[in-house]
Amino acid sequence: MDKYRHWIQSFFAILFNGYGKGWLSGKIYTGPGKNICVPVLNCYSCPGALGSCPIGSLQAVLGSNGRTFSFYVLGTILLFGTILGRLICGFLCPFGWLQDLLYKIPLKKKNEPRIIKTYGIYFKYVFLVLFVFILPLSMKNEFGISSPYFCKYICPAGIIEGALPLMALDPGLRSIVGFLFAWKFLFAISIIGLSMIWYRPFCKYICPLGAIYGLLNRFSAVQLEFSSSKCIHCRKCVKACKMNVEPYKNPTSPECIRCGDCVRACPVDALELAIYKKKECEKVIQ
Repeated sequence: MDKYRHWIQSFFAILFNGYGKGWLSGKIYTGPGKNICVPVLNCYSCPGALGSCPIGSLQAVLGSNGRTFSFYVLGTILLFGTILGRLICGFLCPFGWLQDLLYKIPLKKKNEPRIIKTYGIYFKYVFLVLFVFILPLSMKNEFGISSPYFCKYICPAGIIEGALPLMALDPGLRSIVGFLFAWKFLFAISIIGLSMIWYRPFCKYICPLGAIYGLLNRFSAVQLEFSSSKCIHCRKCVKACKMNVEPYKNPTSPECIRCGDCVRACPVDALELAIYKKKECEKVIQ
């Protein structure tokens, strides 16, 4: 299943960034596809991007003059979230795929400090509330416009998927970079370095889109189901989970990306991925 998951990730990374002309010319696609939000974190400025990032789109609307909210963008996020939850992070997101590839580099892996594993998972909600909502709504200039704060100051995908490829294709851009680029480049390099020794640090501790999908994990159509009658409490599922989840205790955890590692590790088939909540259906039938 893990092999198939990586093939699926590869397919969607190519699908969302399939504008070949952009990769060759360094020109960003601005056609009708950019009016559509993809369900993953994928930078608008990537030369191959065919759609818009939902977090970037949400900030753009919140920070614009005369409009304070986009029901289309939020509706798109909620639609995909209620169907798939954080399976989107595990199977569809190109930036999650990049972190998976980096983690496969044969370096000694380390566990995050306990305090980071315990409290760091809440940082992504701070980024969501502060940088995606509060700052774009409250820090507007005299024209009623504000910056997309998360994209501008935090998101490493903007550097890795957007700025670096564009600079490689257009040497003129290299002469105008400044402090902001230096800061984001340093931050992106830090995420890349951590991804080689920690599993998906950006997904765990920073990503605001993952925070939204995590909140919807409990209600999504795709569920990780646990059978307590089969469980022998061997904790092999806990050892297999790289997202620091205890699947047998909390199969609907906001941190679970539905990768299936715990399902494969369970020796008694007490865990499975399903597209409905079997137990709730049984209760209704009874």
